[in-house]
Amino acid sequence: MVDYKKPLPAIHEETRPFWEKAKKHELWLQKCRDCGKFRFYPRSICPNCFSYNTEWSRVSGRGKIYSFTVSNRPPLQAFQKDVPYCLALVDLEEGVRMMTNIVECQWEDLKIDMPVEVVFEDVTPLISLPKFRPTPVI
Repeated sequence: MVDYKKPLPAIHEETRPFWEKAKKHELWLQKCRDCGKFRFYPRSICPNCFSYNTEWSRVSGRGKIYSFTVSNRPPLQAFQKDVPYCLALVDLEEGVRMMTNIVECQWEDLKIDMPVEVVFEDVTPLISLPKFRPTPVI
């Protein structure tokens, strides 16, 4: 974890609650107190109704794959050991779309609308990255 050499997200006042909860392996999103819509990425103003009236809410961490691609070329040298990896857009049950990585699966098994759930990768003492894996069939 200490030798993590890849780019990391910047933590600032608007994003700090997201990263603090992610470190606890919990997925929290901003929610507008006026219109009730969730939003991702964190920001000071609601993109739906332009309200500044915001709260943070824990969300399910479940969603479906909207789109994905399996990359065999790293965007930076730091990602060379990760290829191939899956970059995806996931639609959460709460109505927001997140860009993320799909992990713990065979790429040939991935499908659009596949149910997924959040998992966290601890990469530094301050940052745990939310990623998604296919939801186990029960």
